[in-house]
Amino acid sequence: MTIEPVNPPELAKPSGFSHAVIATGRVVFLAGQTAIDQSGAVIGSDVVAQFELALSNLLTALRAAGGAPGHLTSLTIYATDLEDYRAHGKEIGEVWRRLIGRGYPAMAAIGISRLWDAAALVEIQGFAVIEAQNR
Repeated sequence: MTIEPVNPPELAKPSGFSHAVIATGRVVFLAGQTAIDQSGAVIGSDVVAQFELALSNLLTALRAAGGAPGHLTSLTIYATDLEDYRAHGKEIGEVWRRLIGRGYPAMAAIGISRLWDAAALVEIQGFAVIEAQNR
């Protein structure tokens, strides 16, 4: 399994994402995760707290599939208030580095009017590529 970020010099220098990722191995499709606890209740009153739990939930699913944070190849982050998400970028970056490290997959952040659970402020969906023997 290999994962190689691709950031062409013709594009703006990426900050917090890679422009493209080349990966070989077995693909894991990760469903969108929000800040829900085991009972299904949304917890966390702000975007940073909800981002942390949503990312933790996504990583839990990835580990259950035999993967690790370094196997992430693409993430889409849906936020109900993109300006609030951007305003807390530094804190969100700190959560990212603590849970995942300094590497970044291909990513997109999309502002939306609401999520399935009305109390959810952020949802994270993604893809990972792992080696066959990791399962």
